[in-house]
Amino acid sequence: MQILAVVGLLLQFAPMSLSALTALSPLDGRYAAKLAPLRPLLSEYGYMHRRVQVEVTWFIALSYAGFAEFPPLPEADRAFLRGLVEQFGEADAQAIKDIEKTTNHDVKAVEYWIKSKFDGRAALQRATEFVHFACTSEDINNTSHALQLRDARAQVLLPVLGGVVDKLRAMAQQFAGVAMLSRTHGQTASPTTVGKELANVVARLERARGAIAGVQILAKMNGAVGNYNAHLAAWPDFDWEAFARHVVESAEPEGLGLTFQPYSIQIEPHDYMAELFDAVARANTILIDLSRDIWGYVSLGYFKQKLKAGEIGSSTMPHKVNPIDFENAEGNLGLANALLRHLAEKLPISRWQRDLTDSTVLRNIGVALGYSVLACSSLMTGLNKLELNQAQLDADLDASWEVLAEPIQTVMRRHGVPGAYEKLKEVTRGQAVTREALHALIQSLEIPEADRQRLLALTPASYIGRAAELARRV
Repeated sequence: MQILAVVGLLLQFAPMSLSALTALSPLDGRYAAKLAPLRPLLSEYGYMHRRVQVEVTWFIALSYAGFAEFPPLPEADRAFLRGLVEQFGEADAQAIKDIEKTTNHDVKAVEYWIKSKFDGRAALQRATEFVHFACTSEDINNTSHALQLRDARAQVLLPVLGGVVDKLRAMAQQFAGVAMLSRTHGQTASPTTVGKELANVVARLERARGAIAGVQILAKMNGAVGNYNAHLAAWPDFDWEAFARHVVESAEPEGLGLTFQPYSIQIEPHDYMAELFDAVARANTILIDLSRDIWGYVSLGYFKQKLKAGEIGSSTMPHKVNPIDFENAEGNLGLANALLRHLAEKLPISRWQRDLTDSTVLRNIGVALGYSVLACSSLMTGLNKLELNQAQLDADLDASWEVLAEPIQTVMRRHGVPGAYEKLKEVTRGQAVTREALHALIQSLEIPEADRQRLLALTPASYIGRAAELARRV
């Protein structure tokens, strides 16, 4: 009976086909279409593709190293090998996975797959043992991860973040002169403009984007513990470090187009990864700040949201148009940062010359960056829905004459009126302040007439300092 019960349980949870509905991760389920640009770069397929690229690049470079045992390959063979990289597809990745079922070693499976392509090519068959020559698996893996991160940053992450920056910059300039009541500590404060508040975010994101772009992507090709032991056993008089640097730093396809890491244990130290992930997390934190602020401005009525036919905001409250895009962005940015910070803290730590705790963690790079890209997509959707509600902005300003206490007391101080701050505090703190009350105070002040008239002309909507100019300059 117990056996039957176990069989029944197993049948109850029989494997389901993988689809958008059955995927464990929403990145490969609900949000799969939005992450399509990352998939060929940061998936296992992308990892295999770049492993093939590294193995082929190293192999071809060895043929030009001047070794009598491995003469330069014919141009047709070099073109064939580079074609394996350029034309690499899902069927090739699956073939490598099938080999791995036997080898139980993913890098060795790539090596065997490449060698299997040499049939009928005499020069390649003679050089078969130079595939993966003197390499440890990490020579292939760390360079492949570096290529993945370099390409994901250049092709997806920076353009997506740049799209958000460009949208915010356009909005900052469009709304540069639109006055808005500030709120410090949630209380009314000196007015700003809608454009200036967006310009603040643009300036922060530009700096953060520069930090992401400025991280050098490092890679090592120095053997099992970073000392070229096996390399020198074969050719003790050859400058293997210079050769490895050439392969790592030369432009593609001759090399890998990365930055050479001369010092490592078995694994590249991953400090550059930590730097990169920290930089992405800092940008994400700025975007969380933006998401929450826009959510608040929608709540205040400063922005309306464009309606889309057929959409429902609440199952019971038909009137609702929820700021869901900014909420989704905030949630996904939080998920991204949780993963990015773990990656940044964990990856630079390895017991002695190598442990495997980094291997499984590194397979989640695509997940961490995927949530970042997804959040930017949500933000763009939300920003494109926003419509300024000028009437609400004007109403809040007109109901907040107390904010002019600041310029009045500042002018009083300039002219030496004693107790300027205290007098304004007595009139305004915690009280409803009217235009008439402020004007009566201004009329009673012993200040030059020109300054009196300037203060009388001020309104909350005109007291914006250089906000408009700063917003247009961003």
